[in-house]
Amino acid sequence: MMRIERLSPDFSVCRVKDFSGVDISGDFVFTAKTDDEYSLVCPAEIVPEIVIEREDHWTGFRIVGVLDFSLIGILADISSVLAAEGISIFALSTFNTDYILVRRENTEAASNALSKAGYELI
Repeated sequence: MMRIERLSPDFSVCRVKDFSGVDISGDFVFTAKTDDEYSLVCPAEIVPEIVIEREDHWTGFRIVGVLDFSLIGILADISSVLAAEGISIFALSTFNTDYILVRRENTEAASNALSKAGYELI
């Protein structure tokens, strides 16, 4: 049984001018840069002033444990479970594991759907 941990901070998903004002020393700070944007996901209380756009009130879930790169379909299954309930996600991955953000108003419905699908929520 796969375990999923509900994270406590209220997250913000942001587009920023650059990363110069981003404090990456705290927990749960995710940055991404492409050829045309800088993105930041972090706890709402540490969003920097350099934000261009921002979406607040996201709840985070973390798949517990280190996921081997050979594992297939974990994120697809979770997103399918939530999509069946009409819940959109914002997905993030690190070297070790995956994170799923849902809008705060969908937190309980997401938790219930994942539990019903056999995931252990902690």
